[in-house]
Amino acid sequence: MTAATHSPLFPHDPQDSHEGRTAGYGQIVEPPRDADAVLEGLDPEQREVATALHGPVCVLAGAGTGKTRAITHRIAYGVRAGILQPGSVLAVTFTNRAAGEMRGRLRQLGAGGVQARTFHSAALRQLQFFWPKVVGGEMPRLLERKVQLVAEAAARCRVRLDRNELRDVTGEIEWAKVTQTVPADYPAAVAKSLRDAPRDAAEIGQIYGMYEQLKRDRSVIDFEDVLLLTVGILQDRHDIADQIRRQYQHFVVDEYQDVSPLQQRLLELWLGDRESLCVVGDASQTIYSFTGATPDHLLNFRTRHPGATVVKLVRDYRSTPQVVHLANGLLHQASGRAAEHRLELISQREAGPEPVYTEYADEPAEAETTARRIRDLIAAGVPAGEIAVLYRINAQSEVYEQALADVGVAYQLRGAERFFERKEVREAGAALRSAARFGGNDAVLDDVVELPSQVRAVLSTSGWTSEPPTGSGAVRDRWESLAALVRLAEDFVRAKPSATLSDLVAELDERAAAQHAPTVQGVTLASLHSAKGLEWDAVFLVGLTEGMMPITYAKTDEQVEEERRLLYVGVTRARLHLSLSWALSRSPGGRASRRPSRFLNGLRPGSAVPGGRRAVAARGGSFERSDAGGTGGGAAGVGARRKRRGPVLCRVCGKTLTEAGEMKLSRCEDCPSDMDEGLYERLRDWRAVQAKRLGQPDYCVFTDKTLMAIAEAVPGNEAELTGIAGVIRRKLDRFGADVLAICAGEEVASGAQDV
Repeated sequence: MTAATHSPLFPHDPQDSHEGRTAGYGQIVEPPRDADAVLEGLDPEQREVATALHGPVCVLAGAGTGKTRAITHRIAYGVRAGILQPGSVLAVTFTNRAAGEMRGRLRQLGAGGVQARTFHSAALRQLQFFWPKVVGGEMPRLLERKVQLVAEAAARCRVRLDRNELRDVTGEIEWAKVTQTVPADYPAAVAKSLRDAPRDAAEIGQIYGMYEQLKRDRSVIDFEDVLLLTVGILQDRHDIADQIRRQYQHFVVDEYQDVSPLQQRLLELWLGDRESLCVVGDASQTIYSFTGATPDHLLNFRTRHPGATVVKLVRDYRSTPQVVHLANGLLHQASGRAAEHRLELISQREAGPEPVYTEYADEPAEAETTARRIRDLIAAGVPAGEIAVLYRINAQSEVYEQALADVGVAYQLRGAERFFERKEVREAGAALRSAARFGGNDAVLDDVVELPSQVRAVLSTSGWTSEPPTGSGAVRDRWESLAALVRLAEDFVRAKPSATLSDLVAELDERAAAQHAPTVQGVTLASLHSAKGLEWDAVFLVGLTEGMMPITYAKTDEQVEEERRLLYVGVTRARLHLSLSWALSRSPGGRASRRPSRFLNGLRPGSAVPGGRRAVAARGGSFERSDAGGTGGGAAGVGARRKRRGPVLCRVCGKTLTEAGEMKLSRCEDCPSDMDEGLYERLRDWRAVQAKRLGQPDYCVFTDKTLMAIAEAVPGNEAELTGIAGVIRRKLDRFGADVLAICAGEEVASGAQDV
């Protein structure tokens, strides 16, 4: 194993140690015996990448083609062959998770001393190191969240912003900074870029200027400033630029299609006049232009570096031929410069099921049937953690949260608070660290030998129990976090049977540094943007209508093409099962005025090929129409469908309801409630008993909204009970008698029988 070579310039970072550890990215394996062994198992194109160690290299890598494998083996081969010194290599990517994965793989390959970081992390480390020499004194405090300061800047400019506008204006400031646009130039830059500003551009420019002034007054900097200041130092201080260039002589940039102009400028300053650069990217996965990302740097690479080695990776190891065929078909219909450089993927997997296309009458029907199909997949053996529901905007999640809860399927929302920043996880980490250090004197660990048992014993003092608590609030969330740590310990000891508690603590520290949280057991609900870089066995792409995909505000041809690429990213997240669906109206009984996304034309069965475009006709896949969210809906459905439902009206004011929560209650949120509080509390107590008996969260019995609706309606028979949204046939059969008895004021036995 090659020992880590740490930088003489920058202090040792603990995440660069523990060469034998996986960091959770696979089984523990011995490093390859020599350089040639590093190349074993690579396909011809990956091997070409791994052995191209001199001069500029451009790797065009399609989704699922093993790009991380190719570039990590390239670095490791160079290190093991003695061509690259570990401490002279800087590999940069865009997320802490990706950087952590890269470090883990490099350690497995015996190249543990290589620096793998995000652009911001690498720049911050350099800025902290050189600040005393260049500026003197203490570096300004880093502002981790700028929203509050932007809100204050807006208030000082006498501009009122609601929460959504505040988020959008903050995004505009971030875009301006990464495109190196100063406040005075912002309006002109917006006009030139055809960017759709959320408010008057001059107004945003004014807020931007005040925000910068407030930062200066308070001696704070934001994440974009980290890049800007590092660029400024390297431009002005040639001695420092030379010092960094002596340290880092070889650069690898992953996800190069997402580089912003500011990041590209920093990379150029790191490089100087050298060409020891390897970039990896796919123009067809450029989906972050709103943040300043542009594929131009990738597409222009051969122009800037005429002698560059170019390797294309097109063997798709992730998805079945059926999924790959659909992905290729999407890109065949694309236009624009990125489309000219599209990669035709070739699946390396055995054939699987065809994609399923389903048209629904309304959004609740789409969500309900999707939830049942997910439940059926889980019953058929697909782990819940290997299933995802992907949508265009986060606001679409609520109806799917409700639908999954109604059928008893646990879920997780991607994009919530970072796992390792949760209070209970920090406290648990401290308890485990203390036990690892003083375990011999800790009575909790007496007679406990096995690592997972030690972890359970320690975490039991922090609130972990073998049985989950009742309820779905903060107590349950805390338990789920601790349970994830227990599962991580179990997985870790399977990979490394001899692991100790100290080894696990070191593993947790590495994961915390990389923000690599353990997998939560549940179906993933995520936006298409947040799904980038992830994959699942089964993917449900929902809400694929005109106005949502492409989104309404995609006006220009390039904006529409980015929406197509976003759908392409969604499709290529699926390994085996892929479902695509849309609803013709938003609410039950609404006018069926929506149309399926134009991106599916010529791909879904029975649809027309777009005129004048080269397209791939649909070769397979099943197309279904579902009038409602009953037991029908295609492959996963059995029995008869419900009749089409009429519009849901507020029973207080008569207004047509469109929000999922309001439809559940059959009234507007603002309308007065006549709920029987005592009945509601009795129903909650009964639900807690049922959930504990079933070993499920409370919401898998009935959600709070459903219980509120029952307590307001006080149904007297099955017909009235089934008229309440959320009381589906399965739940009626299982819990209906109990609920009706409680509504009638009767006592209910604690153990209803399963059916």
